[in-house]
Amino acid sequence: MRYGTIPGISKPLSRVVLGTMIISSVEFARSAALLDAALELGVTVLDTAVGYAGGESERGIGRWMEERQVRDRMVVLSKGCHHNSDRNRVTPFDMASDIQDSLTRLRTSSIDLWMLHRDDEQVPVADIVEWLEAHRSAGRIRAYGGSNWRHERIADANAYARSRGYPGFSASSPNFGLAEQVQDPWGKGCVTISGPQQGPARAWYQANHLPVFAYSSLGRGLLSGRITRENLPGSLAGLDGAARTAYCHEVNFRRLERCQILARERGVSVPQIATAWLLAQPLEVYALVGAANREELASTIAGADLAISPEEEAWLDLRAESRLKARLG
Repeated sequence: MRYGTIPGISKPLSRVVLGTMIISSVEFARSAALLDAALELGVTVLDTAVGYAGGESERGIGRWMEERQVRDRMVVLSKGCHHNSDRNRVTPFDMASDIQDSLTRLRTSSIDLWMLHRDDEQVPVADIVEWLEAHRSAGRIRAYGGSNWRHERIADANAYARSRGYPGFSASSPNFGLAEQVQDPWGKGCVTISGPQQGPARAWYQANHLPVFAYSSLGRGLLSGRITRENLPGSLAGLDGAARTAYCHEVNFRRLERCQILARERGVSVPQIATAWLLAQPLEVYALVGAANREELASTIAGADLAISPEEEAWLDLRAESRLKARLG
């Protein structure tokens, strides 16, 4: 496993992050087995949110950390202030409420990395940074960032933070992966830095060295290794609506086919190739992955140790029509 660091967080952060939407205190035995496996495999970062499974994800994680006595080994990334059908929720009240509810469910006194799950561009970044700083200075969160925030807004927020002597946004969580997000998977508010159109966003992240926690890094299952162009009609039931909307497009089937070719040649899996591609990018990337069991997680983690050549990386992403057969080790 490869690791990174983020200012304000004293623990090493694994470059492969376990997404915990399926973790639950209701099905605790199954959930605990997956969390046990993640820790044994070197995963130190768990990605959760107020809205995951109606709070059950955080409850399951909190119970597991307490029973296993591993809170000091785990980096918890949680998110809040997601909008609902009635109103936008980027407000000081909602921030305070969501953070406190998360602390209670996680059975902890502090969240390592807390992110706004959505932005509200009608709210000045100065106000948002001041609200976040109040929670950081009180010790309820160690570092903060934004999920589905445009990089221009993060730049503005961090410019204000610098003017006040604050650390500012320490990380961002947009969609990023080999599979291009062709349409917004949930209708509105999702931000991606995947695909050729998002080159300026990626250049900004590279220049500013801001860590990227890449959600849907395997295209919500499109690059799981279970899907092919040929079996797609019979496999659609296994993909959620967001995957079908955002990723099941011709441009991504071409990328999938190239992953399959390279995986066969090297005797590895499609998700390993996709993970290797992501971690080969010139950004400080953390790959958020979902896994149902130890075997799936171990297979994906193995991709973090694969090294692909620049020619192969460009070929997989359709930026080149040929490649050199070299250096996947």
